[in-house]
Amino acid sequence: MKKYDIAAYVWPAYTGDEEKTRIFWEEGYGEWQTVKNSKPKANGYNWGRKPLWGFVNEADPYVMQMEIESALEHGVNVFIYDWYWYDNSPFLENCLNEGFLKAPNTNKMKFYIMWANHDVNYTWDIRNSKMIDKTTLYKGTVTFEQFKDIGKRWIEMYFNKENYYTIDGKPVVSIYDLNNFIKGLGGMLKAKEAISWLQEEATKAGLKGVHLQFIRWNGKAQKITGVDGEVMETTAEIVEDLGFNSLTHYQYCHFTNINRDYNVIMEDVRNQWKEIEAEYNIPYYPHISLGWDNNPRFKDFIPHITTNNTPENIETALRQAKEFADKNNVNLITVNSWNEWTETSYLQPDNIYGYGYLQAIKKVFKDED
Repeated sequence: MKKYDIAAYVWPAYTGDEEKTRIFWEEGYGEWQTVKNSKPKANGYNWGRKPLWGFVNEADPYVMQMEIESALEHGVNVFIYDWYWYDNSPFLENCLNEGFLKAPNTNKMKFYIMWANHDVNYTWDIRNSKMIDKTTLYKGTVTFEQFKDIGKRWIEMYFNKENYYTIDGKPVVSIYDLNNFIKGLGGMLKAKEAISWLQEEATKAGLKGVHLQFIRWNGKAQKITGVDGEVMETTAEIVEDLGFNSLTHYQYCHFTNINRDYNVIMEDVRNQWKEIEAEYNIPYYPHISLGWDNNPRFKDFIPHITTNNTPENIETALRQAKEFADKNNVNLITVNSWNEWTETSYLQPDNIYGYGYLQAIKKVFKDED
């Protein structure tokens, strides 16, 4: 029986324990504020989603104990935590540190980090969401010295954990925004130097190194600038040059029009998988997104909504990902996401489909194997 690792991304904003989050969610319980306060819009649109588990604090270890058990029961055995670093300090880390890692059953569940090194605007603040293209609140770029602080934190706090997810014995860390990574460090040569430094530090700490995972967007040619000049390369060439070990996706919205029927979108997804097979010499771990609708984050209607993303259609997509994994001899499948409520791409049970999405994973990866 083949064992599959089903890894769901975790958006660590459903807690009010971190004071810095009040800039976006002043009521003190994180982005649940946006979910709870969602209202019908002028054109009759009504999102109307409610979590069956309630507006729980995911920095509470006993809440996470319950969530871990439910995830495992349905076949999700890895959490990928979105991890942030702004103003030379971590951000939204309490969900992982205080909730997941202190849960009584934490060692039953694997986890790894996706460094969400994107810039931050007003997307998370519904009061000012019209200004998202005008204001940058936090920069996702970091200097080499800042990256050293980040790398040391990863190694000291996470990589040596018994339940940290590894591939070939190496702790996995994925990088969300490749351009920001290279730009902040000062170009390709400095980025390669930073990665070499991280590998050396991990080895000094008794690890076998670090497995670097690239988050692919649209795969088009990249214009990389920095102190070492300007380079035009395909994404695959850049990733290979930097020494990444694998790749996956984070969301379908990164590479296709999501304002369509889910089954039509899946045609583009399967074509993406074929392109990746042809372009890359490193493993691709297939990705399934559950949908898209970020209207809860805006006062006005946003007409970018995935339709027909029923549990039945998600189940079909998961079977296709499983077929790809079997064909390419990989066992990791990433899912967006565990709890991206305000993007309407979540596995957690709600008032619309109940446990339908979780049951789809269970049918494909547990009941039949």
